[in-house]
Amino acid sequence: MNFPILSSLILLPTIGALFIFFVRSSNKQYQSSKYVALFITVANFILSIYLWFVFDKSTVEFQFVEDREWIVGFVNYKVGVDGISILFILLSTFITPICVITVNYTVKKRLKDFLIAILILETFMIGVFCSLDLVVFYLFFEAGLIPMFLIIGIWGGERRVYSAFKFFLYTLLGSVLMLIAIISIYWITGTTDVEKLYELGIDQKYQNLLWLAFFSSFAVKTPMWPVHTWLPDAHVEAPTAGSVLLAAVLLKMAGYGFIRFSLGLFPAASEYFVPLIYTLSLIAIIYTSLVALMQEDMKKLIAYSSVAHMGFVTLGIFTLTQQGIEGSIFQMISHGFVSAALFLTVGVVYDRHHTRLISKYGGLVSIMPKYAIVFMVFALGSLGLPGTSGFVGEFLILMGAFKKNILVATIASLGVILGAAYMLWLYKRIVFGKIIHDDLRNMIDLKRFEIITLGLLVIPILFFGFYPEPLINSIETSVGNILDVNYFNQTKNLALGK
Repeated sequence: MNFPILSSLILLPTIGALFIFFVRSSNKQYQSSKYVALFITVANFILSIYLWFVFDKSTVEFQFVEDREWIVGFVNYKVGVDGISILFILLSTFITPICVITVNYTVKKRLKDFLIAILILETFMIGVFCSLDLVVFYLFFEAGLIPMFLIIGIWGGERRVYSAFKFFLYTLLGSVLMLIAIISIYWITGTTDVEKLYELGIDQKYQNLLWLAFFSSFAVKTPMWPVHTWLPDAHVEAPTAGSVLLAAVLLKMAGYGFIRFSLGLFPAASEYFVPLIYTLSLIAIIYTSLVALMQEDMKKLIAYSSVAHMGFVTLGIFTLTQQGIEGSIFQMISHGFVSAALFLTVGVVYDRHHTRLISKYGGLVSIMPKYAIVFMVFALGSLGLPGTSGFVGEFLILMGAFKKNILVATIASLGVILGAAYMLWLYKRIVFGKIIHDDLRNMIDLKRFEIITLGLLVIPILFFGFYPEPLINSIETSVGNILDVNYFNQTKNLALGK
């Protein structure tokens, strides 16, 4: 294709943001900015769907590659997609218009600025998943901090400034070592082109240090225990749309980075540090699930559940098996749908009752039956009930884990039980029981726009739960390419001096 479809996907939201920025702030023009943002994000989603349809799933090569000289003699603007990255692009373009719809009804101040921040953030998110140059990846990866920092700091709750700075400093400081590692890679190999680095390989004696440098950034962004503490604060204080984008897409950037760079560039180091990842992942799965059981704030409970789910993701990636990595990718996509839906359901009752404390609710099934039904679907998707997308990812991850280490897989399986415990307990306390607070009786059931946004998330959770083949087919070839068994065995032997 001669048409630069990936650059169009990256730049279209920014063009929309610039258009909104220059719109005058009269009421009529102010209202039009909502429709501009919605039109741009929906158009981007349609373009990404077209990209998926014309994508050749049978080849291991990167497709729709655009390679242009940028910084002469050092960095090229290079983007392209394979079966893995295209799914994360679809997730980003699917979630963003849903956020725009909810923003129109939930953000009460500086809506125009909020829409600009969301559109700019979409550009950076798509750029991360398209990048085929380490410098370009790093720029998109870190630039996404800025709009999310503003979303939390300006439109967040009472402790928004503290939470915004904690989010920014944790994630930025974690990436300093990655920048040093990228410079080192250029010094060692003479290039930052990802495709060329795959072909050249990186000397064994450098891999462990470089892997740790990338890990310092990805571990914070995932987030892995013990550098996860920024996430609950960020989620609690962020507005609903901010929480949705943070959980659904931004957390997936690090998981994608583990697959694309940690496994792809440093295979020997990835083998070497498997015990470390297993340990941290299991602690995240068990410990944060127990912490979630103790929460009284709905958003905090869902935030800790996200840490536990991402623990499954990192565990699956570093099983270094086809099933484990495919399960991790599937789990990230599923978690994108489920976590977005759960934060939206919290936003629904918060907008009506202005509290997120679980103890302030109860008996909603009698006054909000539609809400109770969709909340049930999302809760069951989160705990991994067969027939929902959450089951497929967890099942594949545990299959991969059982192949490599039965003890690790058994301990991880306890996380499934704990996940069911905290989600069902949350649902029971909010939806069932008697109405003990009379002011709840005035709450109305789902509005039309809420039915649309939540319904859009119910569809993929159930569809991919019963029919996961479209996603599996997309990633199977690319995962096999990254995880070439002979290559991993060869590099492992070299690392051990055999």
